[in-house]
Amino acid sequence: MAIMKSEQILSESPKSFEDAIQIAVARFSKTVRGLRSANVNNMSTVIENGKIVSYRVNLQITFEVEEIGSAGKNGKKKKR
Repeated sequence: MAIMKSEQILSESPKSFEDAIQIAVARFSKTVRGLRSANVNNMSTVIENGKIVSYRVNLQITFEVEEIGSAGKNGKKKKR
């Protein structure tokens, strides 16, 4: 049975909400293996001089907690 953990993070993009989500997942996946899902908790914008200059998303990212000794020498999870 898999054990899952989640973390709340904030991401920002000058392009769009979708891009902010992509940035968050790409950045988080650089340091955490086993990402499973991302739930958008909140979306907001930064406005300057009447124009949107930044899109922000607050995400709850869920990932699998690995068992001790489940990663091989190459960092990949062993098959069970």
